[in-house]
This record gives sequence, C-alpha cells and structure tokens, in this order.
Amino acid sequence: MFVARLAEPADFEGWRRQARVLAQWEIPAGDIVWHVGDEPLDLFDGQAVDDLAHDQHVRFTVPREFPDLAEQVVCHRDPERFGLLYRLLLRLRQEPDLLKVVTDPDVHRLNAMARTVRRDLHKMTAFVRFREVRDAVGGTMFVAWFEPEHFIVRRVSAFFVNRFSSMRWAILTPLASLHWDGTTLQVAEGAARPDAPHEDAMEEYWRTYYANIFNPARLKIKAMKAEMPEKYWRNLPEAALIAPLIAGASQRMSAMVKAEPTHPSVRHARWQSRQEAPAYGTASAPSDWHQAATAARSCARCDLCRDATQTVFGSGPLDAPVMFVGEQPGDQEDLAGKPFVGPAGQAFDKAMAQVGFDRRRAYVTNAVKHFKFTVRGKRRIHESPNAGEIKACRFWLGLEREFVRPRLIVAMGATALMSILGKATTISSVRDLTTTLEDGTPMIATVHPSYLLRLPDEAQREKETARFVADLNRAKAMLPALLDPIR
Repeated sequence: MFVARLAEPADFEGWRRQARVLAQWEIPAGDIVWHVGDEPLDLFDGQAVDDLAHDQHVRFTVPREFPDLAEQVVCHRDPERFGLLYRLLLRLRQEPDLLKVVTDPDVHRLNAMARTVRRDLHKMTAFVRFREVRDAVGGTMFVAWFEPEHFIVRRVSAFFVNRFSSMRWAILTPLASLHWDGTTLQVAEGAARPDAPHEDAMEEYWRTYYANIFNPARLKIKAMKAEMPEKYWRNLPEAALIAPLIAGASQRMSAMVKAEPTHPSVRHARWQSRQEAPAYGTASAPSDWHQAATAARSCARCDLCRDATQTVFGSGPLDAPVMFVGEQPGDQEDLAGKPFVGPAGQAFDKAMAQVGFDRRRAYVTNAVKHFKFTVRGKRRIHESPNAGEIKACRFWLGLEREFVRPRLIVAMGATALMSILGKATTISSVRDLTTTLEDGTPMIATVHPSYLLRLPDEAQREKETARFVADLNRAKAMLPALLDPIR
C-alpha cells in the first residue's frame, strides 16, 4: 500500500507531482491511499510516495485537455476524485483517445464532476454580496458569506482579487476563507455563518435595483430558480423581494397591457423618417442645390444618420470661386447644422483672416455629412469615418461640386482627399502639388484645422500653423488666373 499525501483538499500540484512518480512505477490505482492534510488514515500507514525513486528523465504525454479537467475535478468534494484521476492517467498512457469516448464510465464521471465544479465557480462569482463593516481600528472593509458545494475557494480567489483590488475585503465560507488587505491575499480556515455580518446600508440599494429591473412580462419561475437556486437566497438581500414580486407579476403585467403606449424618442422618430425617405441615387438626383440640401436632411445612405442630430450640408455662395472640403461635422456643427463653427472652424477663420481671404466668398463643406462619435460619459468624442461611409457620402459632395462649380478645391485632411480622389492618398504626397481632377478642376491639399489643435508642442503647432496659412495663401494666389470673366 502506498500513501500519497496532499497539502489541502484541492492540491492539484501535489496530486500531479505524486501521480507522475506512481505512474512511472505503474502502481495500480487500487494500491494507493490519497491522504489530505491531517486527516487520519483508516488502518495503517503505507509506504510514502516520496520514498519511491523518481527518474526525472522519464516522460509521458496525455491529451492537452486532461490537465485542465484534472485541475477542476480536484476541487470536487467526492473523496474518490484523486483515485479517479490517477486511474484515468494510467489508462490514457495506453488509450490516448480515451477522453473522446464520452460513454466510458470514468470519462463520463470526470466530465460530470468538472461541470459541477464550473457551475459552483460561476455561482460564487455571481452570488457573493459584500457588506460594509468597521474593523478593530475603525477602518472600512467589506465582508461576504458564501457556502460553496466544493473546494473552489482558492481557485476562484484570483477573480475577486482582480475585480475588487482597490478595497479591503474578506469572503467567509465553511471550507476556507479569503482575506485581501489591498496588497496580499491570505487563505485561512473556514468560518461559521454567525461570523459574517447580516446587513448594511447597501442592502436597500440592492433591493431598489432589483425591484426596478424586474420585468413581470418575462417572468419564468423555473428558469429563474435554475439560474439562482433557492439555497443561495438567504445570502442575497434582493431575495426578500422575489416572493412579493412573483405574486404581483400578473397584476403588473395586466396594468402594462392596459397602459397607453409610450411615444418614441425624438431621435428615433428622426431616424425613422430617414429610413422611409428615398435614398437618392443617380436616377432621381436633385436638379439644383436647394433640392440637394433638402434631400440630404433625410439621407440614410449609411448608418451614421442613426445617431447624428442632423445632416450638416455645405454653406456659402453658390457662385463661390473656391470650395473648402473638410472631414465631417464635429459636436458643435452637429448641433448647429452648419459646417466649421466649432474649435476647428475658429482656427480656420483665424487663418483665413490672416491671409485676407474672405470666408463669405468661399463655399465650405465636409466629405461626410453626419457626425460620427463615441460616447464617453457625457461627452461625444469624434471618431474618423471609415471608407464605406466616405464612399456613401461622395454622392452629396459630387452634387455640391456640380451645382457650385468652384474654380478651385482645397481638400483639408486625408478624409477629404480620399473623398475627392476616390482612393486613399497621403497629404504629404500631394500637399505641394496642384492636382487636376477628372472634370478639370484644380485641387490643392492641406491639413485639417483640427490637426493644428491636437499638436501638444507649442513650437510644432506654430510651425504647422504657419505652413497651413502658406497653403491658404497659395490658394488665394491661384484664384485670379482661374476666375472666368463670364462668372
């Protein structure tokens, strides 16, 4: 008889180390007693596994999934778990594909035990509720009570350390207890339920939250109890509401049916009108600028219309000799419905004034007509449009060019350049050149004014601003030779 001693009930590393030695000697599973901690042996001590010679150079392989399954199964409360795992280890040396035989009694039992442990791990992460208490020196810490079915406390500890690393807490269970002081995790012996606090000020918040998210129309009692078994209810502050909420579900649902329907939000109504409006194409294109601007208000050519406040069409005289094309509306442009009125527009106006370029004689627009953004807190943060969105909006920019017929186009930024040229092109490759477009219109490229605002270095910002002003000066100098006397 051989005795394999393990430090604690879920000592996977200890089991693996000793199982390797035993497997080298091909000791049968029935000749091994797996002894945990200070548990007394039933009859007599056998030969310790550590006394067996172990050849470090002898190696054998097992399927990759077996160590993961074994690490889960050692957490099970079944006293025969270590013997089952060792028996499977010996069999896997002769039958490498054994784990694929799900009808095999040992494999079936192994998988069932692993599923049970995984479920217990999930329940602990879902149903632990901390309560605020004061420690011996008057500090604040949080204590929770949980009753796991299996020896999972050590295995689940990393989840709680990562999730609640900034606070001091303890989780008490009958099997083992976790204590985290903000830097170090300690695993102690199990505790009794009276050691855990019973209630704190947060209990009412939990109950209020649960009562407000409870939907009587979706109540499925059997499914609810399967996900949140009744044995956990006594540890959950919101569980006190379950019975009255279930009892009143039918009445609340009837009241919901009888209530008047709520009206959709203004944004939803605006989006719905865009969906119902025609998506203008070449066959039904507007015949003049005013029709185009009106049609663009209900544009649904891409998904940006769903979240934007409104379409921001170009503005300026329809006989303007120069057209400035930017990227897309910003937050303030989206609210105002006009291009270049935000911080980038102010930087643009300042540079135009420095050049002596009257903006009132220029047509200003964007390659994309809707504001694309991500929400961070209460702020809407600009997000660059993708190639598909730029392509969808080329239709509107094409109409603007057709109806305004500018003598010169100034593309500000890579998005504007991509929209005008129909392909991705870097600003640096064409900035000092004059590009002739397919319809014969000359185009020059420069940076977008928002680029100047993003530069963190003051010296660099002054240098790039001076270069932007020089680009505007070049555009202004080109106009006299381009103007048609007839216009």
